[in-house]
Parts: sequence; structure tokens; C-alpha cells
Amino acid sequence: MNSVFSQEYPDLEILIIDNNSIGESKNYLEKLAKENRPDLKIVFNKKNLGYAGGQNQGIRISRGKYVLCLTQDVFLDRHFVKKAVEALEKDNRIGAVQGKLLRWNLGNSSLGYVKNQEIFYIIDSAGLAILKNRRIINRGQGEIDEGQFEEKTKVFGADGAAPLYRKTALENVKINGEYFDEDFFMYKEDVDLSWRMRLYGWKIIYQPKSIAWHDRSSGENASINYLAIIRERIKIGKFAKYLAFKNQRLMQIKNEQAWILIKHLPWFLIKETASWFYVLLFERFTWKAIKDLFKQTPKAWQKRKIIMANKKASVQEMSRWFKQGQRTVDF
Repeated sequence: MNSVFSQEYPDLEILIIDNNSIGESKNYLEKLAKENRPDLKIVFNKKNLGYAGGQNQGIRISRGKYVLCLTQDVFLDRHFVKKAVEALEKDNRIGAVQGKLLRWNLGNSSLGYVKNQEIFYIIDSAGLAILKNRRIINRGQGEIDEGQFEEKTKVFGADGAAPLYRKTALENVKINGEYFDEDFFMYKEDVDLSWRMRLYGWKIIYQPKSIAWHDRSSGENASINYLAIIRERIKIGKFAKYLAFKNQRLMQIKNEQAWILIKHLPWFLIKETASWFYVLLFERFTWKAIKDLFKQTPKAWQKRKIIMANKKASVQEMSRWFKQGQRTVDF
């Protein structure tokens, strides 16, 4: 919280949505609420609304022109908001800004890593990229930051840890009053929103001067090696696996364009076959995701109709975002 309070940007409105937390977190927020800060409002929910529901609640309450959606495991550089706003104000068709997220070495209570008495930083995300097989990766994830992502550029999407959105863009793309899809609860809702914004013609920009540190619970690197992907998946909790599997398919139902999918069918089928085979064979606890996927498909299809009726981007424009490998060519 101190990194939020220390931002060098005037007139910040700070909203904290407490999703029915317990223990030290709840005690800290209750103590903070008693300080009666004029720039701070805390909402205590009686149940956990998930990332999507909690962020939507905050967005609806917010009064600003721009909205920064933060998770609790992010530490901001004091210039983060200022530099992100500068990027947004360059073009009124920019709907979201992604900063440079570095990995927070929380185990050592340090923002960086030390080797041979030298501090270095590891990239967590330089924006979202989507592959032809529909796998979503964070650009640069797991790489040592050596200046390879110092150029401001367009990206497919903004990671949900610390995206800055233009409020009018969020209002433009909301469906049934929801910005993030609350059927997702959490996982993939940030990608889903980015995909929808792209379809509606909004730009998403990576701003390397907006720096933050993120304590990500999973995702060591953006490898396209299947063994590495499996090793990463094993580390993830059962509930997260359930949500990720279900939400990935709901997202595709909502946002896919037939001609692009047909072009990418070989990559898509290989990945989907491998994913379904792995879940059916090795993750019996994830089978509930399949059942719930079919249950939620009709609702997702109705949302798809709304998205496709309002999309502005052409098939050619959208095709450029689907890459074949980890390294992406920016334009």
C-alpha cells in the first residue's frame, strides 16, 4: 500500500475492495479505514467475488478518467501511474496500458536478485501475447532484464496484475454491466477483456517507463516446450487449474473469429488435443471444469453475439496478433 500512497501523480482516488479477507490482511485494512484518509475508500465484502467481481465493483465506484486495477501482490515504482497516464494521453484510442512488470523476490524481501554482488531483475511481464495455438504468454517472462523490452510498443493485451484502463474504453466494451467477465471468477479474465478491447478497435500499449514488481504465484517463463508447461502446471493449485481450463475455452467461444481459427487450425488442434488428453488422463479433479464449461457455454455464446455485433477490427487486423512462437515481432 505504501507504494500506492507514494505515487507522484496528483488527485489519486484509492479504492480497496476487500474480498472477505481474514487474519492480518483484514486487521490491516480495518486499521487503515480508521485513519479517515480523504483519498481512500475501503469496501468490505461479505463474500469473495473473485478478481473479476472485485475489480468490477471498484471500477463502478471509481470517478476518475483512468482506472488502475491492482492485485495485492504488486509493488509500484513511484512514477508508475504518471508514466502510464502519459502513454494513455498520447492517443485517445489507447484503451489500456501495460507497464514493465518485474519479478518481486518476496522470499528475500527484495525487489531484485543478487549474483556476484550485483543486483539484477527478472521480467515478469512486458505485455500479453497470443500464439496461434491460443496459448497466452507474458512477453519476456523469466528473462533477465537487460534492456530488451525498453521500447514503447503495441501489445495484444495487458496483464491483470497492474493494467491502467481508460474508463470510456471499459464502458464501451462492458457486457451486461460487466467489464471483466464475472463467470470467470478469476484467471483469464484479463486476457478476455484485452481480446474484446482489440475486437472493439481499442489499442493496448506497453509502457516500459511504468515499472512495478509482481509476486506471481506461477509462471516461471514463457517457454513453448510442452514438458516445461507441464512442470509449471503441476505447481498450480487444483482450483486454479479448474478455472484456467474452463475459462480458456469460454474466452475462445466468446472472441474467436472463424476465418482466423481456420487458418490456425493445425496449431490449435495440436494444443487442444494435448490439453484435453492431459486433463482426462492425469487430472480427474479438473473434470468438473468440463461439466461447468458445457453448462456456461450458452451464456458465453450470447455474449459472443454481442461482441461480434459490436466489433470494429477486421480479420486482417486481428490476425497480426497471433504468433507462432515465444518471440513476438512488434509493430
